[in-house]
Amino acid sequence: MAEKLTYRDAGLDLDKYEQTLAGIAPLLRRTHTPHVLDGFGGFASLFSIDYDRWLFAKKYRRPVIVTCTDGVGSKLKIAAMMNKHDTVGIDLVAMSVNDCLCTGGEPLIFLDYIAMPQDDPELTRALVQGISDGCLEADCSLTGGETAILPDFYQPGDYDMAGFCVGIVERDRIIDGKNVQVGDIVLGLASSGVHSNGYSLVRKVVFDHARLKVHDYVEDLGKTVGEELLTPTRIYARPLKAILRNYPVKRRVVRALAHITGGGLVDNIPRVLPKDKRVFLKRGSWPIPPVFTWLQKLGNIPQEEMDRVFNQGIGFVMIVAEYYAKSIQQQLTKDGVPTFIIGEVRAGEAGVEWY
Repeated sequence: MAEKLTYRDAGLDLDKYEQTLAGIAPLLRRTHTPHVLDGFGGFASLFSIDYDRWLFAKKYRRPVIVTCTDGVGSKLKIAAMMNKHDTVGIDLVAMSVNDCLCTGGEPLIFLDYIAMPQDDPELTRALVQGISDGCLEADCSLTGGETAILPDFYQPGDYDMAGFCVGIVERDRIIDGKNVQVGDIVLGLASSGVHSNGYSLVRKVVFDHARLKVHDYVEDLGKTVGEELLTPTRIYARPLKAILRNYPVKRRVVRALAHITGGGLVDNIPRVLPKDKRVFLKRGSWPIPPVFTWLQKLGNIPQEEMDRVFNQGIGFVMIVAEYYAKSIQQQLTKDGVPTFIIGEVRAGEAGVEWY
């Protein structure tokens, strides 16, 4: 008689999957607001936008949906080396939520996709813990997600994550950079460190070239390699929404917003510039966090490469009307995000120059 095979024989344990769901359900529910109409466990989620307490207006008149998606990348390798998985979910939320903010939009909903070789309730709960923490910080609801068990795609210990953010913005309050003017000021909002970009180069420099270990203490950093490299990406939702509340878009105070990810300042700022406006950034106008000078020295990385791969201590950029620049800078700093005047807008082909 032929051997009877089960799903478990193929590497998937449905009983363990139920344990996973039970473990993460409270982490989703803690992020829910009255806008979330259903619970957890259905085929799709329901989120009401007919509610009279919004950031920009009592009720949206011409709402536009904002959608974003991203992952964490090879920073996940650092989490695996540290066996610490409860912070990379914050990175996952930050990468999409910060993109959503660049439109002037309000992040509303987040969903995740986690893929791993076998069901691991403890690991999944740690990952979703970070996602849940990130959603609370971003004031958006984690309404669902997907855990894919793919034993033939991933080796033991491997996993990957992707995130999806849905936001909303009033049509006449979209920020798209079209109103950028000569003389506008460029504000740089401090990053928390490397964030979630450039980790292929980071790992090459730190582990292959310098042959350091994650638990090695680095005097220049005041912490271990792993502690520094796992620092979560800063989420700019609350301080930025406070600025947009105090300086309404219709007054054209805030001209453009840019999330500084892969490509650094030189590649990301031009994405929000008109064709005939150029940004000039002043070197030395903000403090470079020690992690970047340490990495550059450790790997003998050229300055041009540093500028194009890393955020160099600036995780988000605002281009604002000159008259309001100082007050916006002061408010952001008061709200916990050190902010610096790092440049200005001049006439010229869209791009970035240093001076």
